[in-house]
Amino acid sequence: MSSEAIGLSSIGQIAVNVHDLERAVAYYRDALGMQLLFQAPPKMAFFNCDGIRLMLSLPEKPEFDHPSSILYFRVDDIHAAHEAFTERGVAFEGPPHMVHKAGTTELWMAFLRDPEGNVLAMMSERE
Repeated sequence: MSSEAIGLSSIGQIAVNVHDLERAVAYYRDALGMQLLFQAPPKMAFFNCDGIRLMLSLPEKPEFDHPSSILYFRVDDIHAAHEAFTERGVAFEGPPHMVHKAGTTELWMAFLRDPEGNVLAMMSERE
């Protein structure tokens, strides 16, 4: 796949920062009636929002501790996308890394910032 053919379009996940994960899970699951997909203790819980995942998570770094959401864009091959975007001058917070493994499926992520300093992310699930 050429780097010109790689682009962002589909949102795969939206993150909401929380400071008490168990309280937040109870609220979203019990009070709001949302479908809990799975938890990745001690920092993350994932809910289904009609095919888009809502991730409740403790902020990974102090600069991520804010009341806004992070848009996660699905990519088929996170390493190819990381390379293509790096060639275009996109600055990443770090290389793609695995954040969760369930059975034979791995969830990989890489974080970047837009020109305004907003955090965006790429996500890729692979066997």
